[in-house]
Amino acid sequence: SHLPSAPLWKLSPSIAKMPRMSLTLLGLTSMLALLVSTQGEVFFRENFDAGWEDRWVKSEFKSGDEGRWEASAGSFYGDENNKGLRTTTDYRWYDISAKAAPFTNKDKTLVLQYTVKHEQDLDCGGGYIKIAPATVDQKKWGGDSDYQIMFGPDICGYSTKKVHVIFTYKGKNHLIKPEIRPETDTKTHIYTLILKPDNTYEVQIDLKKVQSGSLYEDWDMLAPKRIKDPKASKPEDWDEREEIDDPEDKKPDGYDDIPKQIVDPDAKKPDDWDEESDGEWEAPLIDNPAYKGEWKAKKIKNPAYKGKWVAPDIDNPDFVDDPALYNVVNNGGVVGFELWQVKAGTIFDNILVCDDPAYAKEIAEKEIVPLQAKESEMKAKVDEEKRKKDEEERKAKEAKEAKDTASKDDDDDDEDDDDEDDKKKTEL
Repeated sequence: SHLPSAPLWKLSPSIAKMPRMSLTLLGLTSMLALLVSTQGEVFFRENFDAGWEDRWVKSEFKSGDEGRWEASAGSFYGDENNKGLRTTTDYRWYDISAKAAPFTNKDKTLVLQYTVKHEQDLDCGGGYIKIAPATVDQKKWGGDSDYQIMFGPDICGYSTKKVHVIFTYKGKNHLIKPEIRPETDTKTHIYTLILKPDNTYEVQIDLKKVQSGSLYEDWDMLAPKRIKDPKASKPEDWDEREEIDDPEDKKPDGYDDIPKQIVDPDAKKPDDWDEESDGEWEAPLIDNPAYKGEWKAKKIKNPAYKGKWVAPDIDNPDFVDDPALYNVVNNGGVVGFELWQVKAGTIFDNILVCDDPAYAKEIAEKEIVPLQAKESEMKAKVDEEKRKKDEEERKAKEAKEAKDTASKDDDDDDEDDDDEDDKKKTEL
């Protein structure tokens, strides 16, 4: 549907005069141009096929604490030959990066998409990806390295389960304010970040929108447009009391004369009480049921109540607008992972950085989604086989325990019979 609807020689009189070979080349060039236009510009793409180790640089940032990476499809998959980059060793740092041709997202949409599979049922560790300046030292790539975007899931226990979207703006890292929940199962999931030149964004998981909004509202990259007037003060006559004492309510006469405690009228001196040795008997005190505590006037609504005073908003003199707030990638040229994992086994794959959300979706639907379906089928089969094996082992264990119990009972009965025989012999 993207090819010309008319023959090339009918499109222009000047084209009709060209040699046949030129027409052929022109046709191929036109077709390629149309095909390229459907995918926009691809800045980086990686599927970890043959030769990936030549394209990626393993960092020496944590020296002996750097974990080992390997290409793997995992223990269940959609295609055993479709491998991703897998972490292998528990309690290690994982720092690795690859070069891209220098690019910027100025005046264009930026799409960052990749897949994450926490096959190990991750309890604590990162699964995010970064875009960094082309100038970073890849051999020293790690937590101290500059980056422009950090995106993806982070899980640690029950307290940390979020999708990071962090932008570096004017040298400072800014975290997204809304909380985005990641997928926490062991299957492959697609994470997509779309950053638009109208200063809006969208986050998708498995091609479904989970968060979107404005860069102005969901990050604190700019100072607020409006602030509370620091010079304002509450007027002296401003009444914040919602209720006041009823001026018509009066304390009853004799109210203060009611004692808090009284002599127990039911108490009686014990019959064996000896005043010479025990002293004069006094009845104990008890709480006075007629005592109502300190008198307080009843409350009524305050007719002068004005509400809680709040300083008025004013324009922030420190606010400076930035229509290019979205333009966080300039001279971007490195894509990498910088992670700590308590339990290794995460598989990363299908990395795509481009400027066309439709193309990213098309690639995902064509190349990733079908494998997700097959992976789920295999996972279900593996889980069912494990369930059956566990059930068989449980039954075998119960049968053995029952057999051992029966054997022990037989031994006890034999011992009882022997004791009875010995007793009879002794009596004889």
